[in-house]
Amino acid sequence: MTTSNTRAAGADTIYDTFIVGAGISGLATAIKLKKTGYHNFKIIEKASRVGGTWRENTYPGCGCDVPSSLYSYSFAPSSRWSNLFAKQPEILDYLENVSDQFGITPLIEFNNELNRAAWDNDAHLWRLDTSSGQYLSRTVVFATGPITESKIPPIPGLDSFTGEMFHSARWNHDYDLTGKRIAVIGTGASAIQFVPRIQPLAGELHVFQRTAPWVLPKPDLALGDSGKQAIERFPVIQSTWRKAVASSLNVINFGLRNPTFLKPVNMAAKQLLKLQIRDPQLRKAVTPNYDIGCKRLLFANDYYDALQAENTTLIPSGLVKVEGNTVIAANGERREVDVIIWGTGFDVSHPPIGNKVFNANGERWADLWKDSSPEAYLGTTLANSPNAFLILGPNVLVYDSFIRLAEAQLDYIIDGLWKIRDKGISRLTVKPSVLKQHNERVQKNLQTTVFNAGGCSSYYLDQNGRNFAAWPWSLNTLKRRLNAFRLKDYEVEFSGSSLS
Repeated sequence: MTTSNTRAAGADTIYDTFIVGAGISGLATAIKLKKTGYHNFKIIEKASRVGGTWRENTYPGCGCDVPSSLYSYSFAPSSRWSNLFAKQPEILDYLENVSDQFGITPLIEFNNELNRAAWDNDAHLWRLDTSSGQYLSRTVVFATGPITESKIPPIPGLDSFTGEMFHSARWNHDYDLTGKRIAVIGTGASAIQFVPRIQPLAGELHVFQRTAPWVLPKPDLALGDSGKQAIERFPVIQSTWRKAVASSLNVINFGLRNPTFLKPVNMAAKQLLKLQIRDPQLRKAVTPNYDIGCKRLLFANDYYDALQAENTTLIPSGLVKVEGNTVIAANGERREVDVIIWGTGFDVSHPPIGNKVFNANGERWADLWKDSSPEAYLGTTLANSPNAFLILGPNVLVYDSFIRLAEAQLDYIIDGLWKIRDKGISRLTVKPSVLKQHNERVQKNLQTTVFNAGGCSSYYLDQNGRNFAAWPWSLNTLKRRLNAFRLKDYEVEFSGSSLS
């Protein structure tokens, strides 16, 4: 459902909670708040419809690499999935249906973008300047997600390119790729999905690979009408499927935390490549030189076939320069192309929301992260940022569904919101000692995981080599830590008095 609301902000209204973003996290926040009887909240969305990353990414082949039984809210299972792994259009449709089903869509102010959020030390309120005016709120939940702003690297000579150019997250569906000479830059999660879709159209397809990814077979299956009907008729199938997928992901996470157990998987995956890639030179080029799981695990059944097509060339080097319509790799290979498609991902180490939020010291989050990356307590609360909560923040990443991670955090956040409201708390900030001890323990335990010890450079690591993304323990451990909001971890003020 698509709606638009341009109503000006009410200067006299003070909300208990303000939600920024109507993607998977923002919708879940609003739904869970409403279900608990918490109604004095406002939710805004910069676009004209819900969906977040699933609204923005529409490239050919776009889909989820977590089975759809788990990539759905625990409170809203669906029997409509066409495949075990859902595609982008169905995920977006699911999110819109859930938003309508739980009565959230009418509550959202669409086409309303946050420009600036600043904590008012005197009033103990957040002042939120948006494209529709200023709002005031006692608390704020930033549900903008880590995968929002596409990243195009600053390549010398790029401004001399006269052909077509776009990022996978901003796909130009009006541009006809038929017969074109195409350069794809990057071989990450998006590229392995769209490369097989565009390969049959291309005159020439040149894939620039800076680092070879691990690409494993995707155990996908079409469910068909009979499968959908069975799932709808017998909900136990859905719940059993969900539990089975969760258990299998727990096994994968155990291996990521204990790389020794991944050694046989490394060897098996390399043997599988001998069956998948016929040309020894190409096989060598696509064989990773780091442990499986060090970079994000990728799943596809047709990527290697596309690389072996007659019109495809893999260039095992990154793009370093552009001269007119000639793209030049680090190994010196040159190709003249008509279009450049960037599969270079997102700047997840510097979430864009950081450019808009100012803490109690008047410091902008992005400025604090300029030479490092974000730190948070349980991926949720940040230093000197009273009454503010971040969903899918730093160091909560477990190989699982983002929806399950968001729901785990929301149990904690909503408990905190109720405590703030019921106890008359005017200002709540995580204690510096708690934040410091938590992150020191996280970083210490990450050292032995595959993310840090697997021999690769991944988006989990910032420019200083610090792992800002991963959680070093199991999802169950994360859920236990997020089970209850402990006021003793926070500096608390009640209308003029304080409790540390």
